[in-house]
Amino acid sequence: MLNDTVGRLNDEAALLGLFEELALAAGREIMVHYHEGVSVENKADASPVTEADRAAERVILSGLRASLAGAPCVSEEEASGGVLPVCGDDGFLLVDPLDGTREFINRRADFTVNIALVKEGVPVVGVVYAPARDVLYSGRPGAAFEVEVRDGGKVTGRREIVARPAHTPPAIVASRSHSTPETVAFIERYPGAETVSVGSSLKFCMLARGEADLYPRFGRTMQWDTAAGDAVLRAAGGCTLTLEGEPLTYGPKGGEGLEAFANPFFIAEGRPAARV
Repeated sequence: MLNDTVGRLNDEAALLGLFEELALAAGREIMVHYHEGVSVENKADASPVTEADRAAERVILSGLRASLAGAPCVSEEEASGGVLPVCGDDGFLLVDPLDGTREFINRRADFTVNIALVKEGVPVVGVVYAPARDVLYSGRPGAAFEVEVRDGGKVTGRREIVARPAHTPPAIVASRSHSTPETVAFIERYPGAETVSVGSSLKFCMLARGEADLYPRFGRTMQWDTAAGDAVLRAAGGCTLTLEGEPLTYGPKGGEGLEAFANPFFIAEGRPAARV
């Protein structure tokens, strides 16, 4: 990687600003299709894709490659087409241009734009933008934010957010579109728990803003689905752990092609009482 790009990847505040700008621009593209309607195709893995996914990806990748030339970038639609760059520990980008495509297709507001920087296996800078909700979440080491957005991308307010100490019983957030028997069993371990269903990476953001305590995921996810929300959560004081209790890590693992970027099952949590 070029030395100047490495330097830019170390400027976390500037990266956060760049990611926010590109997410807002991608969100504007998505909302055009949201209002006009789109046709739906199925990819090889039977997951849906629309022109909104592709248009948002073009906006994001164009901006990233102009500002961070040479930085490896793994983006969902390019990856699905076989474009998988070599990713090293000095930093690579993970992009999901439209997370929650099923929510988007069904005209629910829970879809997001996700952009993240990963270094040494850790998501350190991330932006999650929900254009139909007029809210953006962003995080870098030591600071996480909820950003109010109006008029197609104009930032009108910003506040710092932190994950809350664990409540008893907890509030558990789960996937609207991907519930599993394991998820139901996990929730049943917490009698009296409040449960909330929401789509896309907004589940991480609910923990980051202190609105919920646990997000169990016992279903298939890819690293571009989770990295941005995970970065926001970690910046807010939370964590994401594997079922073995180890921090969820990022970067190519075992498997060929897309499988190298598949996540294990995990549990995201806010700020446990022991850390307060």
